[in-house]
Amino acid sequence: MGFISCYSELTVQLSEKTSCSNHKHVTNSVSTNLVPSIQTSTTSTYKTTLSTGQCHVITVTWHRNAATQSLSITSGDELDKGFRLNTNSRLFRRKLRGSKVFEINNIKFEVFYDLSSAQYRAGVEPVEKYYVLVMVDSELGLFIGDMCSEEPAFKKKVNTHGAEFLLVSRQEHFYGNTLYSTKAQFLGSGTCHDILIRCTDDVKDPTLSVCIDKRVVVRVKRLQLNFRGNQTIFVDGLSIDLMWDVHDWFFGSGSGSGHGVFMFRTRNGLDNRLWLEDKVNTKDENKEFCLLVYATKV
Repeated sequence: MGFISCYSELTVQLSEKTSCSNHKHVTNSVSTNLVPSIQTSTTSTYKTTLSTGQCHVITVTWHRNAATQSLSITSGDELDKGFRLNTNSRLFRRKLRGSKVFEINNIKFEVFYDLSSAQYRAGVEPVEKYYVLVMVDSELGLFIGDMCSEEPAFKKKVNTHGAEFLLVSRQEHFYGNTLYSTKAQFLGSGTCHDILIRCTDDVKDPTLSVCIDKRVVVRVKRLQLNFRGNQTIFVDGLSIDLMWDVHDWFFGSGSGSGHGVFMFRTRNGLDNRLWLEDKVNTKDENKEFCLLVYATKV
């Protein structure tokens, strides 16, 4: 589902601005007995700027279902090219450590990785004891993880200066109950915040609640009528547009199921536009971030 085409000026409701700091009087978190939904995939998009001034977009996707678990890395719109790895090879740990070279538009990418001891929790991404390093034309383009190889050649790559990379957007897919838990760092050097999205199962008056760090920042009553909308909140001194579309939860083809979308998008300066697929090209790039949560209700 496109997250632009389904919105119109008539369906988006503008609400009053809400600040996390103004919600100290609100009961801490949303009480619930629901089991959190299962995260099935994440896609993180990074903007890398080399020392030459050239910019590249690197996309990292972690995916898991009942049969497979994988990692893929690509650049730009070349989704069918790049790096692919089956990370479910627990019996063949040696395959979870290595490197691969590929080219996209005459740009050389080298991926070095070690997931042989990676530790996972509830999500699809490892949380510790792993690394993934991407070189772009022999220059450090991206590094994620918490450990490094002891090989001198690897340390030399990690210590390469010049390139800068910044997380600019992230997509997360969930499947299960209407309870979604994730984290987001809206400012590049800011705090990582806990985000909880929950819809009550009250048939007569379903209510949507969004919490950041256990504080309710948005509560939408009569959700079956207000299935699309947006509200501005403030986190880390940033204006963030929180938008939702849960139309299919109530009016989709499957009874009681469907696909919902939640978007957290930081604004830049005087930018008051909503739901734009702008390219990353603003002066204050450190304040650019978009979190998109796809929530499948079953």
